[in-house]
Amino acid sequence: MYIGKKRPGDELAASEITDHQLYLNRRQFLNGSATVATASLLPLSMVNAETRPEPTFMDLKQSQYSSDDDLTSYDSVTSYNNFYEFGTDKASPAILATEFPDKSKPWRVTIEGECDKPGEYDYDDLIRPFTLEERIYRFRCVEGWSMVIPWVGFPLADLIKRAQPNSRAKYVEFTTLYDPEQMPGQRRQVLDWPYTEGLRIDEAMNPLTLLSVGLYGQELLGQNGAPIRLVVPWKYGFKSIKSIVTIRFVESLPQSAWMKAGPKEYGFYSNVNPDVDHPRWSQSRERRLGEFLKRKTELFNGYGEQVAGLYTGMDLTKNY
Repeated sequence: MYIGKKRPGDELAASEITDHQLYLNRRQFLNGSATVATASLLPLSMVNAETRPEPTFMDLKQSQYSSDDDLTSYDSVTSYNNFYEFGTDKASPAILATEFPDKSKPWRVTIEGECDKPGEYDYDDLIRPFTLEERIYRFRCVEGWSMVIPWVGFPLADLIKRAQPNSRAKYVEFTTLYDPEQMPGQRRQVLDWPYTEGLRIDEAMNPLTLLSVGLYGQELLGQNGAPIRLVVPWKYGFKSIKSIVTIRFVESLPQSAWMKAGPKEYGFYSNVNPDVDHPRWSQSRERRLGEFLKRKTELFNGYGEQVAGLYTGMDLTKNY
């Protein structure tokens, strides 16, 4: 039992009962924008076409790992977000993260732990050596909804190779910025701040695992995890930690924020699995934003060909 803590599933009822278009209308009403509210009555594709900004990343490499699924609209991707550092409802991140991150505070990422080349890097210096590419990935939330997002980023494996982890590095632990002044949700003990997540080293090295710095050709917005976040498309969305400031190579399995908050509900692996239900709801189906009917959820979110071998011989019911 978890007293006083909201969990990913606590938002399920609102997102499942309320049609997403009505959700957008409500958010736009709260923002007091009659113009946008009128646009929300249009098909999402038309709203998307009108509101999507021009790309800032040009000549992106196209990835062999991209899905050919229809994209979720830009408006949905940037307005329907879980980012508890800015609030526990879907609307607050887009409202409260408009000035995040503070441009007057240089973003720095520390690479440390069991590696031969640790260091602290400015954001620009961190990403400069890598070729950015567009990756269109399915994104499945543990709450039972999903999106298809065109991310911009580079393989995490490329950064790991530069850090040169040693033989004791069995896992990679990630940490989000802790700054309650910028992130008002951290003023409440909803989770054990700062937010942390982790991967096994072979999961981190898988070519699908992405460090993202943008989406839809644009730099990440605050509500989407600016300026740099993880994307692990075969796992539930909360594994894709946002606004990363530390990457640490460790020998022991790291305890993630949701493992601490609900150890019987959220495991370390958190692979998308329609045959392993959440204790409080089924994971067999999902609602893709922009669609009316639910669709079947696929094992590993449809990426089994690339990742199933990571879990050969494992009981996925126990290792959830």
